[in-house]
Amino acid sequence: METGGSKAVIFVAFACNLGIAVAKFVAAAWTQSSAMLSEAIHSLVDTSNQLLLLFGINRAARPADAQHPFGYGKEIYFWSFIVAMVLFALGAGVAIYEGVEKILNPHPLRDVFWVYAVLLVAIALEGYSMLKAVREFNVRRKPSGLGFVAALRASKDPSLFAIVLEDAAALAGLATALIGTLFADLGGYDSADGLASILIGCVLGYVAFFMSREIRSLIVGEAASGTVQRGLREIVAQELGPDKPIRTINEIRTMHLGPQDVLVTASVDFEDWVSARTVEDVTARLQAAIKSRYPEVQHLFIEVQSEQAFHANKSRPVAAASAH
Repeated sequence: METGGSKAVIFVAFACNLGIAVAKFVAAAWTQSSAMLSEAIHSLVDTSNQLLLLFGINRAARPADAQHPFGYGKEIYFWSFIVAMVLFALGAGVAIYEGVEKILNPHPLRDVFWVYAVLLVAIALEGYSMLKAVREFNVRRKPSGLGFVAALRASKDPSLFAIVLEDAAALAGLATALIGTLFADLGGYDSADGLASILIGCVLGYVAFFMSREIRSLIVGEAASGTVQRGLREIVAQELGPDKPIRTINEIRTMHLGPQDVLVTASVDFEDWVSARTVEDVTARLQAAIKSRYPEVQHLFIEVQSEQAFHANKSRPVAAASAH
């Protein structure tokens, strides 16, 4: 898997969030700011999430073995899903709780200058982290021609889009905390600090929901992009036609086993006059062409099957498994 870019982005995000978390906790303890405490917890959660993503990348890189013949690529999907759950349970849950507590028991902020200082520094660091993440994401996105949001939804690398979303949520949370602090400090609305904390929790909850929904699809087994699927069919179709060895393309299926690990199975019907040697030669040509054009296709299986047999098997009901 091409994880070098993702790892670099994660390391940058980890360093930024660790420093920000320490500064926020100190400022929250000194100023009694609920929004600042929520932001501190948010940064601590982000820091732990980056460690989980690095752990997932390393686990996914393990070679295939007898128990996992297709490798461990889906480990990154599992650990990214855990990141989404941590972000929801700790980040969103604690932020909303702290906000409600502050609204029920409001108290003025102390030494608010430090809140402003920490928030502005945090915005600068988070902005730098997000800039690095977005640049790397755009490098991956440009070949697809998709817009930014569409590419986020279509991305097969949660270790990268999780950082983009976390950084976006962090910047939104910091802006919310800054506005809440201004209302509490200059306007005298002590409950504004708590309201800001609740809004931060809602932002984190939405991001966690979006991440978990997208990653769940990858865990279940998501097909390659439409562009890749069309390209695969075009390659196989080069052997299709009059005086060509393949009569019909019955089916081509794809599934992501990891961000850069795609499983492809193709069922094709050869002409009756084709010899076994020709079948072997055509299969070898297709495998070479597909893996040359799409290096992410790590596993490729081509099944020789008549069109009639294919449709008969498709229409045959699956027998229920016997109980043990």
